[in-house]
Amino acid sequence: MIKEKFNLNNKVAIITGASKGIGESIARGLAEFGANVVISSRKQESVDKVASQFNSDGLSAIGIECHVAKEDQQKELIRKVMDKLGRIDILINNAGTNPYFGPVDKMPLNLYQKTMDINVNSAISLSNIVYPIMKKQGGGSIIHVSSIEGIHPSKMMTAYNISKASLIMLGNNQAIEWGKDNIRVNTVCPTFIVTPMTKKFLKDKKFKKNMLNNIPLGRFAQTSDVATAVAYLASDSSSMITGTSILVDGGWTAI
Repeated sequence: MIKEKFNLNNKVAIITGASKGIGESIARGLAEFGANVVISSRKQESVDKVASQFNSDGLSAIGIECHVAKEDQQKELIRKVMDKLGRIDILINNAGTNPYFGPVDKMPLNLYQKTMDINVNSAISLSNIVYPIMKKQGGGSIIHVSSIEGIHPSKMMTAYNISKASLIMLGNNQAIEWGKDNIRVNTVCPTFIVTPMTKKFLKDKKFKKNMLNNIPLGRFAQTSDVATAVAYLASDSSSMITGTSILVDGGWTAI
């Protein structure tokens, strides 16, 4: 049955940067489809809070802290997941940062490096750690959360844009190398997302109008819009899809 292909029962999913915003929404979506989700972020208190709320709602979740830019914590995250749940079927590389907003010629290299370490290098490392686990299990799904900022340039966001473009190519390369092991790798590229962090920008009427003029559907994306795309890519309903990017942009890149 086609409906059953969306079933994630007994699947184990790790979501980085999942204590709030897009990551939390992705985790909830996967859990609602039946997955055992691992809520991961930098502070144990934060991930425990989200996991507790999920459990109260009848969903399966545990919280494990991990600073994705630190290799020792990456390895400890995967070790704990295997000890507690015994397998890893889905990895969502969602953790991200954007510490510098300004012209490229003034961009401090340390902030550029921080952006790359968190947004890209962590995705490479975590994927490499889970690869042999998924290979031994007979397959898996890895999803990188990129952005439409990785497809077209925008002023003052060079480091972020480079990092998000890198995620797309990373996914493509992993897809062609790991397809033989039944490991699918895809990317989602959202447009401007309404979150508690971004709502402050929407108070600027000019900014809001200019942004909406670029979106044919005439609205900003919600975190749930990204979560549904990720749930599709994580499930067997997309079993023939790998090495691609789903644009959750309301038509922005079609203009």
